[in-house]
Amino acid sequence: MSGIEQYFDLKPQVLELDKKALELCAPEFAKVEAIRDENQWRMLRAFTDNKVSATQLVGSTGYGYDDAGREKLDRVFADLVGAEDALCRSHFLSGTHALTVALFGLLRTGDTLLAATGRPYDTLESVIGIDGAGKGLGSLADYGVKYDEAPLTADYQPDYDLIAQKAPKATVCHIQRSRGYTGRNAFGLATIKKVIDTARAANPNIVVMVDNCYGEFTQTAEPTSVGADIIVGSFIKNVGGGIAPTGGYIAGKADLVEKCANRLTCPGVGRELGCTLDVMREMFLGLYYAPGVTCEALKTAMYAQCLLELLGKAPVPRYNQEHNDIVTCFDAGSADALVSFCQGIQAGSPVDSYVSPEPYAMPGYEDEVVMAAGAFTLGSSIELSCDGPLRAPYTCYLQGGLNFAASRAGVLMAVQKAFF
Repeated sequence: MSGIEQYFDLKPQVLELDKKALELCAPEFAKVEAIRDENQWRMLRAFTDNKVSATQLVGSTGYGYDDAGREKLDRVFADLVGAEDALCRSHFLSGTHALTVALFGLLRTGDTLLAATGRPYDTLESVIGIDGAGKGLGSLADYGVKYDEAPLTADYQPDYDLIAQKAPKATVCHIQRSRGYTGRNAFGLATIKKVIDTARAANPNIVVMVDNCYGEFTQTAEPTSVGADIIVGSFIKNVGGGIAPTGGYIAGKADLVEKCANRLTCPGVGRELGCTLDVMREMFLGLYYAPGVTCEALKTAMYAQCLLELLGKAPVPRYNQEHNDIVTCFDAGSADALVSFCQGIQAGSPVDSYVSPEPYAMPGYEDEVVMAAGAFTLGSSIELSCDGPLRAPYTCYLQGGLNFAASRAGVLMAVQKAFF
């Protein structure tokens, strides 16, 4: 016996699906590998042009004054994404925290935030104060910031006419690249550019902020190259390459990044303080490996989508469509199937494989959530993970995969447990 079946107890019909999926995905894998190569060349130039040195891989303590590595990482990242400036910090607790810092940095009392791609991800509702969420906890609404949104159309596309109508009264235009807990595909740069152009034509002074989580390195450029003023993301998603243990980034126009820096720390201090302890090597190394790891996650997504399609499911996106983030979603059809799929992913994970995830109340989410995450870094979405809220139609969200070979096994185990 040779091959994957000698290591995992997989049924013959599952192995047959595996064979078909690998054949169908081969040309699609070649496409994302070409994207990986271009992004890796761009990454190398950002490192060499900025003369990254071994001494900058060592962190600082205390106040962190004159931390050369911290400042160099900002410069490398800014050049990489085509931005004037960047703030890459281990002090960001999560993508939601980085987004919160950006929103509070850019908005003031009386300003209006326009969500141009529909309702933002669940964890931002309390941050913004949507429908009273987060009231009294220091939400934007508590500070007198108003909220407006342009819901997506029935086919999950931006409503450009409505954006043009609402933009003149808005201070910040928020674009969410990834899907959140919806059934749409992630938005590519062409769509993001059209939203930006629409909002800016209606209001030349509007600040456009893109939640770039899950989308980095899935194309050969980032939203800053098509007109975004600010992009925000997490280092335990794509950009950390599965190596960075924590952190996030804000990048874009220098004056706006400076405002955000003064909200991350305190006014008048900004980016000048913040010790980096022992994480700088991992931050640099994770960023350097990010294009390759993102490619592995994309291959995992395409493979899973192909398997699901062969089973008669309707994954979003399809395996042979454009991929603008690393996430796959599909309707499991029942709570049992959703939970079983997540349990299969957990069983195929390198850490805590023996644990059987069950639904539970998770902070920031309206419904109970089942989550599989057998990861080396807690909550790392670039590592193979899967989750979904327990509400009809019991949509499952699969993301990550540090390397395709291992992730392939995890996906096969999930498919077998849920559907065989």
